[in-house]
This record gives sequence, structure tokens and C-alpha cells, in this order.
Amino acid sequence: MTFGDQPAYLRVAGDLRKKIADGLLPPHTRLPSQARIREEYGVSDTVALEARKVLMAEGLVEGRSGSGTYVRERPVPRRIARSGFRPESGATPFRQEQADTSAHGTWDSRSEQTEASGVIAERLAIQPGDRVMRTKYVFREAGEVMMLSTSWEPLALTGRTPVMLPEEGPLGGMGVVERMAAIDVIVDNVTEEVGARPGLAEELMALGGVPGHVVLTLQRTYFASGRPVETADVVVPADRFRAAYHLPVK
Repeated sequence: MTFGDQPAYLRVAGDLRKKIADGLLPPHTRLPSQARIREEYGVSDTVALEARKVLMAEGLVEGRSGSGTYVRERPVPRRIARSGFRPESGATPFRQEQADTSAHGTWDSRSEQTEASGVIAERLAIQPGDRVMRTKYVFREAGEVMMLSTSWEPLALTGRTPVMLPEEGPLGGMGVVERMAAIDVIVDNVTEEVGARPGLAEELMALGGVPGHVVLTLQRTYFASGRPVETADVVVPADRFRAAYHLPVK
């Protein structure tokens, strides 16, 4: 087989990828062995191995101990709503979405006081080492972990107030906008930066992924008159979810 200018392992991987996409290698089918790939494509063992590594890194196939490499079932991506503030709901984006669909989501959270790292201090416009309330969330849908989130709020702002703990007190579980309004801080802007990267080992363990899987990252920060009042890192598995934005025009 002639491979032209493209590296041979990419051409082999591309042809196998097309067979998977076209259904010639359906989910749960065993991928041709290294020897079979070598024979069919007229390539070396090294090329055959590298082509299999490409498909595995792309999440198209998975290795099963003592059995071989199999085509993975590709889930239909579901949406995670990222919407502008809805004053009638008073809820976080996750809770807004749960209200809009038949899904029944649950979440766990844990808050603790800690010192701001250099990165978090920069995002909150405070000094490194300043005290913050860090809250870690695990969001589930039908029992499946769908999203991880960690938020930070400066205790210089919320400390010794009824909203110091995001999930407890009279406004526990409400959105940042409502909680801040309760202490006369008017949130008027929110930013989100969306990125993608390979998931960390502990993230993928929680999300049910395998090493090499890509995650979407959303870095969100709420502002009140230019002052950051909360910042958060949100992580979702990119092969199962899409971030869907609804941005109202005023």
C-alpha cells in the first residue's frame, strides 16, 4: 500500500478509523491484531503498533486485559447548559438544566477554608495565601458522574456572613448571584473560558474515563463592579457531553 507523504501509521489509523465510522468495525468488535494489520497494510510491526496507539488515544478503541483491543461504543453527546442568569430561577446552571429536562440530577459537595494559591489569588484579585472558601462538587445524572467542579470565594467578602458556606445556611444551594445579593454584593458579569486537555488520573477515575481521555474545562468567574467574587473550575468528559450556551441579548 502506498502511503504518500503522510506517516504510514497515520494512514493505517485513518483507514481503521473510517471502518469504525462506517460501521464495518462496529462497537465491541475486536480490532484486527497487530499481525493482521501488518499483513493487510504491508507495514512493519512498529507501524501497526503505533496505528493502534493512535486509535486508543482517540478513545475509539480500548484494551481488555488478556483479550485484545476492541472498538468502543461511542455515546451520543449530551448537553450541559451554560446559560445567562435567569432571575426567575435563582439556580446554578446545573440546577437550571435539571429544571428544564426530565433528568434527575444529584450532587455532593464539601466546603473547607484554605489559602489561595497564586493562580486562584490572581483570578480573585487577592493576595496569595489569603483565606478562601473552597467547595468541591461531584454532579451526577441517573447515578453517572457527569461533571466535577471546584469553586473558591474570598473569605474577606463572605466570611462571618450567612452565605459563607455555599451549600448551607438560609441560601444554601442557591446561585452565586442570589447569595451575593444577600450580603449587598451585586453580581453584574460572569466570564467563562472553555478549553480541553487530557484528564488527570483522579478526574478520569471519578468520571469513569480511561487514561488519555480528553475533558472539557470551563474556568468561570463572577464579578461585581469589576471585583471577582467567585471563581470555579468545571471539568466534564468531552466524549459524553457538550457545553451548550444560551446567551440572552439585551
